[in-house]
Amino acid sequence: MSPARSTTGKRAATASAAVSAAATDATGATRSRRSGSREYLLRLYVAGETAKSVAAFANLKRICEEHLAGRYQIEVVDLLRNPALARGDQILALPAVVRQLPPPVKKIIGDFSNAERVLVGLDIRPLAARRGRR
Repeated sequence: MSPARSTTGKRAATASAAVSAAATDATGATRSRRSGSREYLLRLYVAGETAKSVAAFANLKRICEEHLAGRYQIEVVDLLRNPALARGDQILALPAVVRQLPPPVKKIIGDFSNAERVLVGLDIRPLAARRGRR
């Protein structure tokens, strides 16, 4: 990952309640961590602060809160501000999410309103599924 890619645009949903409640760092990433567990790094690509972008962020954050229980980080990249960042992940449609970590890289597009589709598309294993295994 190049140094330029670690700098993301401002979050699309700055005014939304979901975003204002989340902690952020200098890159504009929403962080929610618990030590000792596998962390997911998700990059959400949007085009400005549109209703679709805000909904996509809210849906993704809801799914992460419900199924990843603090084991995730969301970086929001506004392609209106940083269009060159779309090349690295080969983004052709928006909104899009790219799972950077853990490998392998996974991508999905849409509004992320269907939690099952998001979990399957990004190959995310919720904590509840892991607890059942021994």
